[in-house]
Amino acid sequence: MSLTYLITGASSGIGECFAQELAKLGHDLVLVARRLDRLEKLAQDLQNQFKIKCYCFSCDLSKRDETLALVEKIKSQNINIDGLINNAGFSVAREFHNTELSAQMGFVETCVTAPTILCHAFLPQMQKRKFGRIINVSSMVAFSNGAAGHSLYPAAKSYILKMSRSLAAENCDLGINITALCPGATQSEFQTHNGMNEKIGKDNVLKPMATFDVVKSALDGNSKAKEVVICGIANKFAVAMMKFVPEFILNPIIRHEAKKMVIK
Repeated sequence: MSLTYLITGASSGIGECFAQELAKLGHDLVLVARRLDRLEKLAQDLQNQFKIKCYCFSCDLSKRDETLALVEKIKSQNINIDGLINNAGFSVAREFHNTELSAQMGFVETCVTAPTILCHAFLPQMQKRKFGRIINVSSMVAFSNGAAGHSLYPAAKSYILKMSRSLAAENCDLGINITALCPGATQSEFQTHNGMNEKIGKDNVLKPMATFDVVKSALDGNSKAKEVVICGIANKFAVAMMKFVPEFILNPIIRHEAKKMVIK
């Protein structure tokens, strides 16, 4: 069955890989990112190779009015969304007080508000058809207590995790599979955008996973209606540690590792 998937942050990294894998399965795509030129090139390649339809929309999800306008554009073109992948995101690698408020609020809009708006916009269509697929990209740090640097990241990803599980509970009897994807460090442009390239994979405990492995885990898990997908044995072990090891033991370890990821 051919579906139509909306993918945010589709111009690179995990989002681009989602687009490629879904295109291989014969699904049509609605590609969303800020860089329209990259979207259009990707769309052309996928359409030529897999004979699917691709729609491209330039949108800065850090600006709420653009996110709301995106919803209206998609609906005005009568594009029925069967699957939604809320992938767009970034992090602010500095300490909270050392950044402009606009940077922090842009992060919240992109990583919290936009996924909420898009779920709210397209869930009713899925409920009406009694079929839908949603993958919200969270992170393994959703299970942590937080540490210095990337200050709002654990909170935002915890929100995405809990929102996904709540929506899954509300829609599990309606043929709608909703999954929170919780990867660790992944080989993508994420580190480039937040200035972390020199730090990721250098001396931190968990090495970046291949993007394909993360995406495959997500699609497999979502097809089986898994509410949470944690990628990789090492990441699963780390999450188990965060769940079950006492805080007085765990917190110093997390804070020590987190310090390596802070840009001064």
